[in-house]
Amino acid sequence: MPEQSSAVEISHPPEAVLRVFNPLLGLALRSPLGAGLKDFMVVSFKGRKTGRPFSIPVSAHQLDGDLYVLLGARWKYNFRDGLPAEVRYAGKTASMKGQLITDPAAVAALAHRAAASYGAKKAQRSMGMKFRGNVIPSVEEFTEASGRLGVAAIRLTAA
Repeated sequence: MPEQSSAVEISHPPEAVLRVFNPLLGLALRSPLGAGLKDFMVVSFKGRKTGRPFSIPVSAHQLDGDLYVLLGARWKYNFRDGLPAEVRYAGKTASMKGQLITDPAAVAALAHRAAASYGAKKAQRSMGMKFRGNVIPSVEEFTEASGRLGVAAIRLTAA
């Protein structure tokens, strides 16, 4: 199998698997089991333009007491100007404000810190990324990947 050329690539399960797994994960996070699932959270918000409600299970990244979502998905743009959200994490629901971070250097610094705290194997799984050689990429490599792949962060803070 040829080695990937970029240090970081997106690596999610197939869409069909996510369509089955995400609702089940959301249910588990809302149940008493949710208190023990600290690698995940459910972010609930209303679409910025449509007002349509969304409730999305995502990987939870805790850095400096704040929760972050690292993602490339298009729904991230709802948080462009800050957006209220209900966050279900570690068995508790809290009203929070989400703020989109798109600056590749800022996103890279967050991604690198998260990856370093997890170790390469867990980082790849929890961040939905594949690292070349199963080694944590440098901040510079995360910066390149953030720009190329459109990876951003949402910082969730107390409302």
